[in-house]
Amino acid sequence: MSDDDDIKYVKRQRTLHYGSLEESERKRLAASSAGIPASSSSQLEDIDSDEDYEEQKKSAPSPPAAPLPTAGALVNKIDDDFFDLETEVAKDKVALLEEFERKKRARQINVSTDDAEIKRNLRYLNEPICYFGEGPAERRRRLKELLASLGENAIKEKKNEEEERKQLQKEQESTWYHEGPETLRVARLWIADYSLPRAKCRLEKARQNLKVPSATRAGRMVELQKRLQSLSAHSSQVGDTRPLSGCAFSNDSKFLLTSSWSGLCKLWSVPDCKLQQTLRGHTSYVGGVAFRPNVQHDEKNIVAMASGGHDGAVKLWSFGSEESIADITGHMPHRVSKLDFHPSGRFLATACYDASWRLWDLEQKTEVLHQEGHAKSVHCLAFQADGSVIVTGGLDAFGRVWDLRTGRCIMFLEGHLGSIFGVDFSPNGFHIATGSQDNTCKIWDLRRRQSVYTIPAHVNLISDVKYQRDGGSFLATCSYDCTTKIWSNKTWQPLKTLEGHDAISKVGSRVRGRKVSNLDCNGLNSTVNFSVSEIIYVELQRS
Repeated sequence: MSDDDDIKYVKRQRTLHYGSLEESERKRLAASSAGIPASSSSQLEDIDSDEDYEEQKKSAPSPPAAPLPTAGALVNKIDDDFFDLETEVAKDKVALLEEFERKKRARQINVSTDDAEIKRNLRYLNEPICYFGEGPAERRRRLKELLASLGENAIKEKKNEEEERKQLQKEQESTWYHEGPETLRVARLWIADYSLPRAKCRLEKARQNLKVPSATRAGRMVELQKRLQSLSAHSSQVGDTRPLSGCAFSNDSKFLLTSSWSGLCKLWSVPDCKLQQTLRGHTSYVGGVAFRPNVQHDEKNIVAMASGGHDGAVKLWSFGSEESIADITGHMPHRVSKLDFHPSGRFLATACYDASWRLWDLEQKTEVLHQEGHAKSVHCLAFQADGSVIVTGGLDAFGRVWDLRTGRCIMFLEGHLGSIFGVDFSPNGFHIATGSQDNTCKIWDLRRRQSVYTIPAHVNLISDVKYQRDGGSFLATCSYDCTTKIWSNKTWQPLKTLEGHDAISKVGSRVRGRKVSNLDCNGLNSTVNFSVSEIIYVELQRS
C-alpha cells in the first residue's frame, strides 16, 4: 500500500454565484448572436467562476457541437425559466404609492363629527352604518377612507341621483291629461252653462231648508227613521238563469233594469216585478247598466238605457226594441264595469279596466274625453247632481274627483286599505260615499277635502253604495256578507238590515214622489228583491 493511498482527496464543491438573471440572459443572447452555441456560452460563464477550468478541459472529452436554437425556442425558454422582477417590484411600488396617496387624501377630507350624519352618509353610499365593535371614531375614519376611494363628491352625487329618482317617480305618479279634440272644449263650455244654474238652485234650496226650525227638521228625521226601520221584503222574482251583476231604476221609478252574467239585460215593472222587455246583444257578461234621465217610457227610437260588458262592448238601448240602437267601441278588450249618464242625459261616462274612464257625447256621437289617473283598473264612477264634477273609484284603493268644466282632478280620496267598488254623490253636492274591499264605507267632504267619517259597515267587502236621491237623508250599502244596510245621514247609525240573499253585488235606491224603493240584486241565486214601504208614502206626502 503506497503513501498515496492514505491521502484523501476532497472533491471541491462547485461555486454558485447569485446574480441578476437579466445579466445572464444578456450574455446568453450575446453569445447566440455571435454564433456561439448555448452550451458553449454557459461553459464560458464557468470559466469566469472556476479556477480549475484548464484541468477540467484537458481531462474532459470535447462535447459535440450543439445546434443553434431557433428564435421561437429561445423565447419559450425565456418565458418558462425567467420572469421580470423589475415589473413585479414596480407594481408593488405603484400600489404602495397609491395607498399613501389615498391616506393623504383621507387626512385632507373634512367630514362631520356628528355620528348620526355619518351614518346617513354611509347609508347614501350603500355601506353598513355600523360594524360590530365599531365606535364613532372608527366609523368616521371608515367614511373618510370611502370618500378617498370614491371621490369627495360621492355623497353629493348619490343625493342628486336619489332626488332625480324621486322626481321621476313623482312624474310617473302624477295625473296625466290627454290632449282632447275640439269637441272637448265645446263639451266643457256646455257643461259649465248647464251646471252653474243648477248649483245656484241647489244652494238656494239649502238656504231655504236652513230657515226651517231645527226642532222641525229633527222631528221629520226621527219619523223618517222609524219608517225606514219598518221596511220588509215586498216580493221576490227570478231574474235570470245566471247571477245578476247590476241594476238601475228608471227616472220615474216605474221600471227596473237588471244585467246578468248570461249577457242578457231585462226590464222589469215596479212594484209588480213583471218582465217587460229583454235586451239581447251582448256576447259576454254584462257588468253595469244605467237609465238615461228625462226619458219617458212612451218615447221610442231614442237612447233610454245603456249597458257595458266584460268584453268592452257598450250598447245603447231604447224602449220597445230588444236590439241595441247603437254600439260604442273603444274599450275592447278591457272590461267596462260601470257606466253612468250625465244629469243632462247628453253625456255617458264609462269606467274601464284599462285604468281610465271615458266621457262620450251622445249628440256629437264621439268620445270627448279619455282620462287616466288611476294606477289600476277604474271600477266605479258617479256624477254630481249638478253635473259639474264626477267621482271615480279604482282597484288601487284610491278615488278621484274630477271637474268636468276644467278637466282637473280637484280631490284625491286616500284612506281605504282595499279596492273601491262603489261611489256615490250626496244630493247636497259636497258629500261623497265610497265602499271598499276593507269592509268600510267612508264619507268625504268635498269642501274640506278629507274624510269626515268612517262607517265599519259590514264584515265582508262592500260592493256598492247609494244615497237617497231626494234629500240624501239615508245611505244604503250592500256587501258580500249577504246583507244590505240602511244608515242615517250625519249620525251614520244603522237603521235597518235587509237579509235574504246569498251575496249582494248591487244596491239601488230611489225616492220619487210617494214611495221609497230599495233594490238589492243577488250575485248567486239570481233573484231580485224589492222593498217598498207605503208608510214612507204618508211621510213624504205630508212633508
